[in-house]
Amino acid sequence: MTWIVKACKHWTLVLVLFAFLAILGCEGTETREQVDDAVEELAGKKNLDRMDQMKKDINKAAQQQAERFKKTVESAEEK
Repeated sequence: MTWIVKACKHWTLVLVLFAFLAILGCEGTETREQVDDAVEELAGKKNLDRMDQMKKDINKAAQQQAERFKKTVESAEEK
């Protein structure tokens, strides 16, 4: 039974090393970019970035709308 535990410890280490080498082996290539994109997508980073950009766009639109409203009120007061 202890041989199973020892084997599992070694296999885990071997798998981690192979994964590390696979990631390092595609450094600077399109494959690395695809791996990074996939990881960011799975981690939710891309969605957070999109939501942050949407917030910025909404705030910018709201600010522009407030400026337009302010100009409209000022021009109405002049008349």
